[in-house]
Amino acid sequence: MTDWTWEYEGYDPVGARLRETLCTLGNGRFATRGALPECDADDTHYPGTYAAGCHDRLTSVVAGHRVENEDMVNLPNWLPLRFREAGGAWLTPDTAPVLAHTEVLHLEAGVLERATRYGLAAGAVLSVRQQRIVHMADPHLAALRTEVTVQGATTELDVEAALDGGVTNAGVPRYRGLDGRHLVHVHTGTTGAETVWLRCRTRTSDIRIGMACRLTTHAPVTTAHEHLRAVQQVRLVLEPGRTLTVDKTVALHTSRDPAISDPVQSAVDRVTAAPAYDALLKSHRIAWKQLWRRAEIDVPGEPGAILRLHLFHVLQTLSPHTADLDVGVPARGLHGEAYRGHVFWDELFVLPYLNLHFPEVSRALLRYRHRRLDRACAAARAVGRRGALYPWQSGSDGREESPRLHLNPRSGRWLPDHTHLQHHVGSAVAYNLWQYWQASGDDEFLHTKGAEMLLQIARFWADSATWDDGLGRHRILGVVGPDEYHDAYPGADRPGVDDNAYTNVTAAWVLVRALEVLRRLPAPRRAELFERTALDSGELERWEEVSRTLRVPFHEGLVSQFDGYGDLAELDWDGYRRRYDDIRRLDRILEAEGDAVNRYRASKQADVLMLGYLFSPAELRSLFERLGHPLDEDTWRRTVDHYLGRTSHGSTLSGLVHGWVLARARRAEAWAFCLEALRGDVADLQGGTTGEGIHLGAMAGTLDLVQRGLTGLETRQGALWLDPVPLPELSSYAFSLHYQGHWGVRLKLGSGHLEIDVPSSDLLPIDVRLPDRTVLVQPGSTRRLLLGDPG
Repeated sequence: MTDWTWEYEGYDPVGARLRETLCTLGNGRFATRGALPECDADDTHYPGTYAAGCHDRLTSVVAGHRVENEDMVNLPNWLPLRFREAGGAWLTPDTAPVLAHTEVLHLEAGVLERATRYGLAAGAVLSVRQQRIVHMADPHLAALRTEVTVQGATTELDVEAALDGGVTNAGVPRYRGLDGRHLVHVHTGTTGAETVWLRCRTRTSDIRIGMACRLTTHAPVTTAHEHLRAVQQVRLVLEPGRTLTVDKTVALHTSRDPAISDPVQSAVDRVTAAPAYDALLKSHRIAWKQLWRRAEIDVPGEPGAILRLHLFHVLQTLSPHTADLDVGVPARGLHGEAYRGHVFWDELFVLPYLNLHFPEVSRALLRYRHRRLDRACAAARAVGRRGALYPWQSGSDGREESPRLHLNPRSGRWLPDHTHLQHHVGSAVAYNLWQYWQASGDDEFLHTKGAEMLLQIARFWADSATWDDGLGRHRILGVVGPDEYHDAYPGADRPGVDDNAYTNVTAAWVLVRALEVLRRLPAPRRAELFERTALDSGELERWEEVSRTLRVPFHEGLVSQFDGYGDLAELDWDGYRRRYDDIRRLDRILEAEGDAVNRYRASKQADVLMLGYLFSPAELRSLFERLGHPLDEDTWRRTVDHYLGRTSHGSTLSGLVHGWVLARARRAEAWAFCLEALRGDVADLQGGTTGEGIHLGAMAGTLDLVQRGLTGLETRQGALWLDPVPLPELSSYAFSLHYQGHWGVRLKLGSGHLEIDVPSSDLLPIDVRLPDRTVLVQPGSTRRLLLGDPG
């Protein structure tokens, strides 16, 4: 590992899936896992290519139930390129002698490079060097350059390249009982001497896919069309020490692409017009250079290297190309099939970072939610509520995609899944659109699509609140909070818990923001919204009332995760840590033992503490005061301590949130959690799950930890608010951001000082608010400020 490269020495079949995920290349439109081109999908390797927003729905029989699942589709595999001595067996690292093997991911250039030395007959050695790109400038292109050299004797080498339409979704072992054959009507053909094509479509969503491949080398290329495969073959005569090159250039289009007619013809036209590999590489590198400039982050040492890897994968999933698409934030990136490519609340950890670098991408992701507002309103009506109920898992059309059954791999049992009761995802949508507006100043969006979403989410929360005469409070009943472990009370015959603190506090926040937006709207636009949504003054009065009377439960002087939490049993944490190497998935352990996590004060991840992640201490105190509950520093500190000792961290988001909350509280333990968040994917801390796809929310969240968490950065009231926290393990760092039209604003923090550089423009100065002063930084100037010193 260096600042800009991620290098693997030696061939490691056990760690291949993890390598393939972390070496995925993409451009925001499609991505391809970092599998070796000569290896087929098996228990060791899994080549996969995924296009943003390309989903398909199939029905399977699971535990005697018909189960419908929508998946992000594994598209035809464009990678295959294999080689062998003429007439011999195909060479792979699993079947042939590997004398040396190296893989290097070049982050700065967006290039994956591999070098392998295979032992051949009679002592000869074949050296294979490959470079791979998924083009960042032209998001429909990818290319693979292969250079082969032999030492020893002159060797005839057969090379075979293919487009393979026989792939299935089989990348997650626990899903293999489900139908994964999404591609049908596979046809192949030839265009010219060097180009083959493949077309197919998805089974139920009927998305047409076209792929074309151009193979270029100095020897004649022959073509064959096998079952589900378009194949190109060439025989090279390798003289010792002389390197020969084979370039494979591929174009991918689907019927979801704008401004095309036929996907396969568009792919053929594009690959025909594509320049040679060297020119493709040059334009690809320029595109990456521009991205790195917009998203600059400068953190020293190993944390900085990991952060750059995280940023690399965020940009490959959500690039400026994403701004042209109707897609959400896939929780596992475009890197694998875990969570079936669905959109969860992970955007809550992603958009705050994008807002300050690529606001056009944030806006597109919010438009994905707005296009599905009607479906969310229909979901609310289906449960007898007004407003908008967004799904916990979303896919192509915004219906609820959460499974009703899930498999516990420890017990082998299929269990009821109640995660669809995580209605707090609506608050995440509202929070994201509000944060986007504050960072971008995009009044047009807030006044139109943003207001429409915010008002319907507020309406849902107000209609979900029921009045309890005994408590003199409004309550929200039968939900699941961010923790996810507690999906029912012990022994209860109905799912859900009551008055989840995170749900209720964020619901109150949504209602306050909705009322504020209505006050901000121009009178004509406000009248339009009232007419379109049938809002009236009585409903707004209820919003005001509910926003002040929602119940927040307490126990032992602490904020309770939900009503009745204080009545649960304590778990023998030390005993379980002694008995099991890893208790992150404590729910699975207890269920396999015949017990239930619902009985215990045990959380999978931050729940109450998520409030300290979303809101600054001042805003959180204000929310609690509005609800009639003073929240002083001692109460919050004891609340943090309580849940800190009762969380198993069964999610990569958990370390991130705890690190953020502890850093803001200036606690010495903060760095240990920050490191866990940084290493979550690179060290595969969740026990093999990274091989099924990255954890995009955690990756983006670590970037935002540096950007907003450690700096105390808030965008509100037309100003940049900063309140940096000292973290001894990270004493200096810098980053650039895009704030309300100002490009390339650079913040550099060191021990006791802050430097702000604003590039020249004709915009107004940036209003910077520190705890002890206000500073105006003019475009074209740099201000160096001593922290804690008003001079």
